[in-house]
Amino acid sequence: MGYEHQQLTSEDAIQALQHVRDICSIFPLVEEHVDGFGHTSLRVKDKPFIIMGEDQEGVSLSIRTSLSTQEILLSQVDSPFYKTPYIGQHGWVTQQITSSTDWDAIVDFIREAYLRTVPKKLAALVQSQEED
Repeated sequence: MGYEHQQLTSEDAIQALQHVRDICSIFPLVEEHVDGFGHTSLRVKDKPFIIMGEDQEGVSLSIRTSLSTQEILLSQVDSPFYKTPYIGQHGWVTQQITSSTDWDAIVDFIREAYLRTVPKKLAALVQSQEED
């Protein structure tokens, strides 16, 4: 994978980002940030839980997971995920967004990433609201 990232500008990238924004719209305190490398991240209290990028290979979506979730995802045959360069040792996985991306599964991974990132009291509040 190349590392010449740019800000998300293609139609596919904008659509994928909007999809991620829609998923995250139910979560409190989510902020969006574009860094100097052109990556767009969704964060809580300045801690990223999603990072999106675009390069010559297309749109990538990186998600913060637990090390055990990462291991499961990477061990699956034909997994669309790979260990995220530079931050993969912390449980991050990346997937190239394509027309066959399983957004239903992505929703669950984003929820897990959000709950792993927010302060524990906020995670408990969000989980209790989901149960109602």
